[in-house]
Amino acid sequence: MVDVKPLHRLSKPEVAFTFDWTRRAVESRGWKYEVWSEPPTAELENIRFLAGYRRDWLFSPEILEELRDADVDGLVLRQAMECLPDRSEPQARAAIHHLL
Repeated sequence: MVDVKPLHRLSKPEVAFTFDWTRRAVESRGWKYEVWSEPPTAELENIRFLAGYRRDWLFSPEILEELRDADVDGLVLRQAMECLPDRSEPQARAAIHHLL
């Protein structure tokens, strides 16, 4: 069982009490209990940033195919962009972010 609560609320006494009670009840039945919260700020910001590039219909299938054929795994962004010399920088950068 998983309880989810924002990180800033985990230190509140009433939340700690409730989670402790829930943990004992769940574990007494032989189940596993965890408390989850939001990821670290930098990770969450990266996820939100990349989420803007997930819409397939915004990207030319040809550019995406060029990138897949170029085998950009392990390359830094600048190196990956150089694999698309006939594309504008914004087009190449957006396509790379989409594939992430």
